[in-house]
Amino acid sequence: MAGYLGIDTSNYTTSAAVFEPSRNKMTGCRKLLPVKEGTIGLKQSEAVFAHVKNLPSLISQAMETSGRPAVAAVGVSVRPRDQEGSYMPCFLVGQLAAHAASESVNVPLFTFSHQAGHIAAALFAAGKLAWMDRPFLAFHVSGGTTECLLVEPREGSCPFSITRVAGSLDLKGGQAIDRVGVMLGLGFPAGPELDRLAQQCEKTISVPPTMKGADCCLSGVENQCRRLAEAGVPPEEVAKYCISAIEGAVEGMTKAVLAQYGRLPLLYAGGVMSNSQIQRNLGEKYGGVFVPAAYSSDNACGIAVLAALAAGEVYP
Repeated sequence: MAGYLGIDTSNYTTSAAVFEPSRNKMTGCRKLLPVKEGTIGLKQSEAVFAHVKNLPSLISQAMETSGRPAVAAVGVSVRPRDQEGSYMPCFLVGQLAAHAASESVNVPLFTFSHQAGHIAAALFAAGKLAWMDRPFLAFHVSGGTTECLLVEPREGSCPFSITRVAGSLDLKGGQAIDRVGVMLGLGFPAGPELDRLAQQCEKTISVPPTMKGADCCLSGVENQCRRLAEAGVPPEEVAKYCISAIEGAVEGMTKAVLAQYGRLPLLYAGGVMSNSQIQRNLGEKYGGVFVPAAYSSDNACGIAVLAALAAGEVYP
C-alpha cells in the first residue's frame, strides 16, 4: 500500500505524517519546540536547531507507527504563505530532510506553504476534501496569522489558490493569547491552558471588535487584559475577556466577508480556532466547519494529503 510522507517545520512545532489514501488512514507525529519559562517565543536560530534535533525521530516514529508503507511521494512546507517574499528559516530544515528522503527512495517531492497545509488538514479532518472543487472561505487564526482567506480551485500541485480577504492589521490572535497567558503565569504556548482557565469564569463577556472595513485590530487586547489584571480582576475573568475579544474580531470579519462574497462555506482552522468558547459560539451562529485540535494546530497531516493529491490520488 502506498503512503505519502508529509513534513512541516513551523515556528513552534516539528511534525511528520504518513497518509495512506487507500485506507483513509493518517498517522501524525509532532513535538513542540522548547521555549524557556516566562518567554513568549523563539529566535529563528533556536527554532532551526530544535527542528534539526526533533525531525529524524519524528519521521521514524511516523513511519514505524504507520507500518512502514512504501513511500510514493514526499510533501513539505517551505514557506509560511503562498505569496511573494514569504520566508522563515525554520522551514529550511524540513525542506532539506524532504529532499533527502525523496532522493533516497526516488519518489517525487512536492512543496507547499504552511498555510495550505493547515487548510488541507482541516478539510481532511472535517471530511470536506471535496470542497477543493469550489470556492470557500477559510479562517486561519494562529500565533503567526489571523486571516480570512478566499480559497478557489486551480490547476497545479496545490489544488487551490489562496487570497487574503480580511485579517488583523496588528497583533495576531495567537500572539494575544500567548502574551496574556504568560502574563497570567501560564506556560507557552498558552492556548489550551487559557481555554481551561476561561471556562472557570461564569460571567458573560462580550467585547465589541475594532474593525476597519473587513479587517480587525487586536493590539488593544493585551493592554486591556493587563489593566484588568492589575486592577485585581480574577485570572479566569481576564482569560475569558481575552478569548471573547478574539471571538468578537473573528465574528466581525465573518460578517464582513459574508456580506461581500455571499454565503460561501466557512472553514475555521489554526490553533486559536480550537478554543472551545469560540467554536461553540461561532458554530451556533454561522454553522462553519471547525476541526479537532489535533488538526487545527500546526501539523504535517495536511502536507501529506496535498502530496497525495499532487501525485494523482483521487479524494473521496
